[in-house]
Amino acid sequence: MGISVTFRHMEPSMELKSYVEEKVYKVKKYFDCPVEASIVLKVEKFRHVADMTLSIDGNNIKAVEQTGDMHSSIDKTIDKIEEQLRRLLSRRREHKLENIKGGDFLDGEIEAQDKLGESEHKIVKTERVDIKPMDINEAVMQLDLSKRNFLVFTNCKSKNISVLYKRRDGDLGLIEACTK
Repeated sequence: MGISVTFRHMEPSMELKSYVEEKVYKVKKYFDCPVEASIVLKVEKFRHVADMTLSIDGNNIKAVEQTGDMHSSIDKTIDKIEEQLRRLLSRRREHKLENIKGGDFLDGEIEAQDKLGESEHKIVKTERVDIKPMDINEAVMQLDLSKRNFLVFTNCKSKNISVLYKRRDGDLGLIEACTK
């Protein structure tokens, strides 16, 4: 992940730079692909302006916000970026659903499952996944941004391992592991 922070008409501050990097890193964790972030922080008279541009998977997302405090400008800019990401994800999800709606695809999938039921099962691929602590809303956003059909994570509230998965009807399912 490449983060570039530029200060204009103000003194460079490591505290502000680390604050921006922390906020941008929260957005980056929703993506498997590389993210490039360019942030310009500037002061114009009494206005504190935060200008962010993210390059994610060939898409550029830009947001600008100005307030009387630099921290609130950064927070509001991140909120705008997250809203644009939600819209981008919903467009991608709708596009994927339109492509999946063909009946041949689903019928072929059911036939393949029937054939597997008759024969002995073999494990053909083993995959390791990192389990990160997050809440359900973060997990939904990360699943939407990834190309996978499932996400394994630790639920911050219950401290249990959970699996969030995409259902064929386009909705999401949640499996929570309970230890007794």
